[in-house]
Amino acid sequence: MEIGTKIQRKYRLSLYAVLLAFASTFAVAEDRPGLDNDVHTAIAKLKASVPAAAALGENAKGVLIFPNIVKAGFIIGAQYGNGALVKAKEGGGYYIDDYYSLAAASYGLQAGVQSFGYALILMTDAAVQHVETSSGWELGGGPSIVVVDAGMAKTISTKTADAGIYAFTFGQKGLMAGMGLQGSKVSRLN
Repeated sequence: MEIGTKIQRKYRLSLYAVLLAFASTFAVAEDRPGLDNDVHTAIAKLKASVPAAAALGENAKGVLIFPNIVKAGFIIGAQYGNGALVKAKEGGGYYIDDYYSLAAASYGLQAGVQSFGYALILMTDAAVQHVETSSGWELGGGPSIVVVDAGMAKTISTKTADAGIYAFTFGQKGLMAGMGLQGSKVSRLN
């Protein structure tokens, strides 16, 4: 067997693995009541596990939350998940305003399958407006986003927070190793 054929087979297998990993996520896209439940559960989980997110959330204008993003790949990778823009109600509480998807493709030294939740806490009206009016917003292009890691989460508070958007990853399951070039794109679901 030629080396070229072996490489083509590995790429084909990688692509099949990625497609299988996302098949269940795409099937859920039309299940809005299920997505609503997942969003409410994810918000509760985020508040309970990351106190900084809970503190920022109290002053936030909105939260763009993706309860379950699936990321998979071998050399070629992809990630996908559905979520919602959640806004604060006057007098307390929140409501789901609209639905969004997050998708990305990557290429590079990577292998594995992982699922995780992702929340973008929108601290300003301008950040919320950007999400609502953008058609296919690529993360990193537009308002600046502060990615909050475990160390920063211990020191951030409503008094030290001065960015428009804070990003939190939570509930990781599985293993994804390596490096890849990736640009996540957020789009409104029809």
